[in-house]
Amino acid sequence: MAVKKKTGNGGYEKFRSDLAAGTLGTVYVFHGEESYLREFYLSEIKKALVPPGFEAFNYHRLEGKGLTAQVLTEAAEAMPMMAERTMVQVVDWDLFKLSEEQRGKVIDLLSDFPPYCCLVFVYDQIEYKPNRTYKKLYAALEKTAQVVKFEEQSQNEILKWVSRRFRAAGHTIDAPTAEHLIFTCGSLMNGLIPEIAKVAAYAKNERITKADIDAVAAPILEAQVFELTGAVSKGDYDRASEVLGNLLQLQEEPFMLLALLGKELRKLHTARIALDTGRDKFWLMERWNMRSDYPARLLLDNARRVSRPWCANAVKRCYEADLRMKSVAGVDGADELKFLLMELAQGART
Repeated sequence: MAVKKKTGNGGYEKFRSDLAAGTLGTVYVFHGEESYLREFYLSEIKKALVPPGFEAFNYHRLEGKGLTAQVLTEAAEAMPMMAERTMVQVVDWDLFKLSEEQRGKVIDLLSDFPPYCCLVFVYDQIEYKPNRTYKKLYAALEKTAQVVKFEEQSQNEILKWVSRRFRAAGHTIDAPTAEHLIFTCGSLMNGLIPEIAKVAAYAKNERITKADIDAVAAPILEAQVFELTGAVSKGDYDRASEVLGNLLQLQEEPFMLLALLGKELRKLHTARIALDTGRDKFWLMERWNMRSDYPARLLLDNARRVSRPWCANAVKRCYEADLRMKSVAGVDGADELKFLLMELAQGART
């Protein structure tokens, strides 16, 4: 069964095309979790529009906190100097939480926006949430602004990017090892950059290995919980306890750890069902919206070690532990997790 593809990101593709063709629009809204790409393309817009040495006249960066529509209008309407256009970058200004008066002034600006300015609303620390309740502002943005969402890149694109980063550092990495890095450290570029630098500095040979990654890379929380689940499925309570102890030392909340553990055990249960019913990794990927088959293969490997009844009981015990932690006064969440892991590990060995 084919894996469902992510819906297209037309705004992103059109923006890239316009940038390459030198036909940038006038108003953009930049948002999304892939901040590395967002910052890269902000710098590309600046490079395309603002001549070196004229930044003070042609580039204006405005912080949303305390910003008024009047100040924005003055920046947008300021004529360029020794250039065809200016660039105005507004960071974390929640347009749909402005007062009625401020919204009206923004609408006036957008309805007669100067063609020589490129205005970019950047949503970094706050989420972009267009609100149709404010019909006039929503319509003005729909008509004038191009919304560009910076999402996690496809698995193929991120693998190529990882390879390029290592090549620039004097190393090579094959696809399976790069997949391990992405699974361990996450697929957002900003998070991968320092991990790639650490691994490249640590590696003794040209070819990066899985051992190099495991030695120095900092795993994301989800990867650590996956390791925790894997240890339990092997009946290895000592390793599971060690991973849990590390997480608790990092002050991760037991409630959250239990929630993530429960999710991983549900995935493991699904993988066991896949094995029992003759389904493949693609079926598993579709069920859990996985972008790569790497975690699906790891899940299936773990599922081969446990029975379907064990998986069902593990999911049930997580639910019961969650209920107990939330409803019984004085329960120690860390102790509850340790006891749960011990019980599950013992069950896996029988």
